[in-house]
Amino acid sequence: MMFMDDAINATVRIMEAENEKIKIRSSYNLSAMSFDPEEITESIQKHIPEFKISYEPDFRQAIADSWPQSIDDSDARKDWGWESKISLDEMTKIMLENLKEKY
Repeated sequence: MMFMDDAINATVRIMEAENEKIKIRSSYNLSAMSFDPEEITESIQKHIPEFKISYEPDFRQAIADSWPQSIDDSDARKDWGWESKISLDEMTKIMLENLKEKY
């Protein structure tokens, strides 16, 4: 998962990087955060303690299970200094603040 601000930051960072720092000309892997339902629940409960979740995986779980467990973004970190800035807790805070305005 990557918060849009991190995706935009990565786009700008790679465009502004010095040419000699870009070692891979096809594409770079980028990674930001990974979480499961329990972790997002805990993050939400820091703001809404009474929050409860229930879910039942459907056919899409098999698709998600086929994805890699992690994405190696070490080349982007080494070559042009990529790093995500938004944590799960920060993303949760931003999203809840924006949802509060709408709902």
